[in-house]
Amino acid sequence: MKNMSLAFFLALAAASFTASAAPTGNAEAGKAKSTTCAACHGPDGNSLTGEFPRLAGQHADYLYNALTHYKAGKRKNPIMAGFAGALKPQDMADLAAYFSSQKGLEVKY
Repeated sequence: MKNMSLAFFLALAAASFTASAAPTGNAEAGKAKSTTCAACHGPDGNSLTGEFPRLAGQHADYLYNALTHYKAGKRKNPIMAGFAGALKPQDMADLAAYFSSQKGLEVKY
């Protein structure tokens, strides 16, 4: 009985994790979808000013979660909420894959 309870718990945990996981992004598709982003964040995600954050080199899951939070209103920015509001989960995953694959800021130790 103990093994069955453990198996059920693990199956339930795996199912809930899988259900909330982000779709797999495609960097090439993300590049094609990034033209709107380029106006503020630069064509490769390296913003030319400190006014807009650099997206290049950020972790894909961070970028995906940020977009979903803008869309849901958990992050408050009227401009980003407008852009993110029009995105589907696959669009967000593709953009995240693209920007995370770009060379970002390098820190030398």
